[in-house]
Amino acid sequence: MKMKRSERLVDMTYYLMNHPHKLISLTYFADKYKSAKSSISEDLSIIKRTFEVNGSGVVETFPGAAGGVRFVPSIRKADAQTFLEDLIKKMDTKERLLPGGYIYLSDILGSPEILQLVGQIIAAEYKDKNVTAIMTVATKGVPIAQAVAYYLNVPFVIVRRDSKITEGSTVSINYVSGSSNRVEKMELSKRSLPSGSRVLVVDDFMKGGGTVNGMKSIIEEFDSETVGVTVFAEAAYNQNKEAVQYTSLVRVNEIDLRNRTMQLGLGNYFDE
Repeated sequence: MKMKRSERLVDMTYYLMNHPHKLISLTYFADKYKSAKSSISEDLSIIKRTFEVNGSGVVETFPGAAGGVRFVPSIRKADAQTFLEDLIKKMDTKERLLPGGYIYLSDILGSPEILQLVGQIIAAEYKDKNVTAIMTVATKGVPIAQAVAYYLNVPFVIVRRDSKITEGSTVSINYVSGSSNRVEKMELSKRSLPSGSRVLVVDDFMKGGGTVNGMKSIIEEFDSETVGVTVFAEAAYNQNKEAVQYTSLVRVNEIDLRNRTMQLGLGNYFDE
């Protein structure tokens, strides 16, 4: 059954949004909708203008037999700021304070709606960096890594402190935890990361930076490159951070455990 143009536009938009960074041939759409490629091209022009107006992404077209169309998700900085400012208000409660200067984030990072937008914000920053893999450490960073991996359409790998038998042989390194100043170990399956990968490191909370530097070291063991590091929240009050370049979405500027107060603000994602 041949679709009307309005129906086709809706279906094409839905397909593109659910296949980010995937090159799709015009022939695929022409066969699917039983329409001429010229009509498909006109439809894509309408969709492209719509995405540009609402700032949710870019539709790229590539000519030639091997060409096609690709949707690259994005988000305006102003929209990201509004979302994170609302999220900070939700986070700023004394009940979230944990011993050691940490903040309870499990409910926030367990919300599909929040994770979707966090993933979109981080992915938008690296959309042109040719990222081929996302890396995080078990367990709190996993949902963020999964969300970012979806929007960049690349696999994600999980570094563990204790390897599982299902991981097979592993590569392990020792690193110094920036928060506890203890020597700890992390491991990654040898089959997880191909040599020459371009890796984006993501995590939920960075206090001392030791874990992030540990992941960067293990990436080097796989003859791969760290493209960037982004954390959901950083402990900006910690003066003993290890040297590491990173982007943060939220800053924890100050914590007073005695009076159970804290000061939160936007991360350095907005400093540029």
